Amino acid sequence: MNVEPAVQAKLLTLAAVDIELNRLAHRRRTLPEQQEVDRLQAERASRKDAAVAVEIVLDDLDRDIRKLEGEVDAVRQRAARDRALLEGGSIASKQLTELQHELGSLERRQGALEDELLEVMERREASKSDHDRAGAQVTQIDEQLADANRARDEALADIEVAENRCNTDRGTLVGLFPAELVTAYDAQRERAGIGAARLEGRRCGACRLELDRGEIARLTAAPADAVVRCPECNAILVRSKESGQ
Repeated sequence: MNVEPAVQAKLLTLAAVDIELNRLAHRRRTLPEQQEVDRLQAERASRKDAAVAVEIVLDDLDRDIRKLEGEVDAVRQRAARDRALLEGGSIASKQLTELQHELGSLERRQGALEDELLEVMERREASKSDHDRAGAQVTQIDEQLADANRARDEALADIEVAENRCNTDRGTLVGLFPAELVTAYDAQRERAGIGAARLEGRRCGACRLELDRGEIARLTAAPADAVVRCPECNAILVRSKESGQ
C-alpha cells in the first residue's frame, strides 16, 4: 500500500484521538465515583438489614408485652373478684380459707408477671434505641449515596462530552485517508490497541521496542510513500525527518 507521507503523518493525529477514546473508555469502566456508589449501596444494604433485624426484635417484644399485659390484667381482675367476695362476707369459712390462699397466689403471680413485664419493657427500650440508631444510619447512608450518585452522574457526563468531541474529531479525520488505509489501521487498533505510531529513531512508538539495524535499513530503503509496519507489533509506522527517516 502506498500513501503520501503527509497523509500518513495525519495517522498520528488519529491515533492520538483513539488513545484518548481508549483512556475515556477505561475511565468509564473503572470510574472511582461508581466504585463509591457501589460501596455505599453495599453498606446501605447491610445497614438496612440491621434495621430490619431490630424491627423484628421490636415486633417480638411488643407481642410479648401485649401478652404479659393481658395476663397481668386477667390476674388483677381475678384478684379483684376474690377481694370483692372476701369483703362481701357471704362465703363459708372453708371457702374463705381457699379464697385467701388463691388471693395470695394471685398476688405473687401478679408480682412475677409485672417483674417480667418490666424486664421486657426495658429490653424494648434498649431495642428501640438500637432501632432509632439503625434508622439514623440508613438515613445518613441515603444522603451519602445521593451525593455519590450525583458525583458519578457528573463524571459520566464529563466523559460523554469528551467522547462525543473525540468521535466528532475522529469522523473528520477518517475522511482524510484512503479506505484501504483506514481498514488496515482499524484492524491493527482493534487487535493491539494502537493502530499507528511514530518511528522514533530506532524505536517503535507503539510497542516501545528498539528495532535492529537490519529492520531499520529495510524501513529506510522503503519508498517515502510506502506504508510500513513495525516487525514486532505490526503497528503502522509513520516515518518523518524528525524520526531520522
